[in-house]
Amino acid sequence: MQTELSPWKTVSSKEVYDNPWITLRHEEVITPAGTPGIYGVAHFKNKAIGIIPIDNEGNTWLVGQYRYPLEEYSWEIPMGGGSIDVDVLLSAQRELKEETGLMAQKWEMIGRIHTSNSVTDEEGFIFVAENLEQGETEFDETEVLQIWKLPLTEAVEMVMNNKITDSLSVYGLLKVARLRGV
Repeated sequence: MQTELSPWKTVSSKEVYDNPWITLRHEEVITPAGTPGIYGVAHFKNKAIGIIPIDNEGNTWLVGQYRYPLEEYSWEIPMGGGSIDVDVLLSAQRELKEETGLMAQKWEMIGRIHTSNSVTDEEGFIFVAENLEQGETEFDETEVLQIWKLPLTEAVEMVMNNKITDSLSVYGLLKVARLRGV
């Protein structure tokens, strides 16, 4: 089975939208079946960064906010965007502080994820943060967040009950549960 060579051929590519976070391209392609087709690609200008803070008692923190594209409220792990040019760990440390006020002495990257690889090139990284110290939050001006400290086991159960549906959160919480036998 061939895994490295693309069976797709790009005939043309046109940028149809651009903002500070994403670029959208319309592409005319030849499909793997050899037929003409189209493809829409969302290129993300930042990396997706997710953090699962865990304290000595086995608690974690979730962040709740209204997600405009979904038109619904969402509970998620602390997360945000990290510049392509900045080390993902530095971005994770900044995001955890901004959204929860937490700072951690111990960091471990537990995974890399493509959030929706059929339409976007967005790449995400998940970290576990431990040996926590509480400080002040530094929310972005567009954020209205709730912070919830709860047992890690309850957060994992929220994934299993479809109360957490964000891809970074689902991936990260299930992976940390598997790694830690939760």
